[in-house]
Amino acid sequence: MMRRRFTTACCSALTLALALGTTACGGDPVTAAGGGGKDLAGKTLTVAGVWSGAEQRNFQKVLDAFTEKTGAQTRFVSTGDNVSTVVGSKIEGGNAPDVVMVPQVGVLQQFAARKWLRPLSEKVGKSVDAGYAPVWKEYGSVDGTLYGLYFKASNKSTVWYSPEALDQAGVKPPRTYEEMLAAGRTVADSGLPAFSVAGEDGWTLTDWFENVYLSQAGPEKYDRLARHEIPWTDPSVVRALTTLSALFSDDRLLAGGRKGALATDFPGSVEKVFGPKPGAGMVYEGDFVAGIAATEFGRKIGEDATFFPFPPVGTGAAPVVSGGDAAVVLKDGRNQEAAMAFLEFLATPQAAAVWAAEGGFISPNKGLDLGAYGDTTLRATAKSLVEAGDSVRFDMSDQAPAAFGGTKGAGEWKILQDFLRDPSDPAATAARLEAAAAKAYRTANQG
Repeated sequence: MMRRRFTTACCSALTLALALGTTACGGDPVTAAGGGGKDLAGKTLTVAGVWSGAEQRNFQKVLDAFTEKTGAQTRFVSTGDNVSTVVGSKIEGGNAPDVVMVPQVGVLQQFAARKWLRPLSEKVGKSVDAGYAPVWKEYGSVDGTLYGLYFKASNKSTVWYSPEALDQAGVKPPRTYEEMLAAGRTVADSGLPAFSVAGEDGWTLTDWFENVYLSQAGPEKYDRLARHEIPWTDPSVVRALTTLSALFSDDRLLAGGRKGALATDFPGSVEKVFGPKPGAGMVYEGDFVAGIAATEFGRKIGEDATFFPFPPVGTGAAPVVSGGDAAVVLKDGRNQEAAMAFLEFLATPQAAAVWAAEGGFISPNKGLDLGAYGDTTLRATAKSLVEAGDSVRFDMSDQAPAAFGGTKGAGEWKILQDFLRDPSDPAATAARLEAAAAKAYRTANQG
């Protein structure tokens, strides 16, 4: 499949830099493990994370760059969505990975509370202070101690679409949420379902909710709900669920209807829009949609696959929701030196440039040259996220205890899947969400 890259000259410079330790694409020399050389030869670093498919292959290029620089061999272990459960079992079994790429703030906090994590080195801390907006250090810290380095971020307020599908229906990218639903109905009337919804993966449904809620309720309420300072039975939650029900209850708008949506995972939702047999005109998710559309289906980002910002709901402002994967070092890992050296490497713009070249990736590191991104569309999403600074709101479910916001078949993921199956009673769904949240937060606070 075609892979979107930045210019050949810059790509060649990056390859040479990784091999020889010289300058990559205008940045500083690639350094790790105390300044270069094969000083970790003979070590094997085990890294665990949720990624699979194209994301795993692209991250492997980052691991390969670390190996080329330091001599350390690497092994990636895919955890699936249940990171907390898988990592906990490995620790108990005496087979802990050295580094975990944690996709939820709540899981990072849980790991820290269980004394599983090693504080990051002074070198990592200085890199974060110099290259990241303060919000990213805040999300990576627990009680003032830095445990997590956010290597991969995402702009989760993007709706991706096929320009051909919208052109054939005679509609333009909408400016409001209400216009988006109206445009979807017009697309459906033209013979193509409007939205491909990945209901099999409950986390995508939390993202739908969060964008609607942030726009309708505003950032202050969003922060309070994220901290569970207001209950999920609050009228603002019921209102957001009611707004979502207008989409979820209209089978014309959903590829395969609600039943089809519940049987579609995230990669499958992208395939329905950008695959060889299009089955929908639009798919909502983060900027990482582009990586799959380009890598798996040969789409040219910005031309036959592009996006519009998630539109504002009613009189609210357009939402900007982000997510991210933080690298943490486990105390029980067998290769502490290699693990910390790897995080020191991940904190450099050059490490981020490796994945940025492949697409489906945004770095929160301000030091990464925007020219490293392989196309103007991703460059724009990266620029908007970095320039948003501390005004970005982190994915709400990722801030919750894993039992509520990050576990397959349980908590918010399961309840919103049930809501997609039957969206007729938003108030009852809100009550179920509050019961699950209260239990999860109570358990988390008890240790």
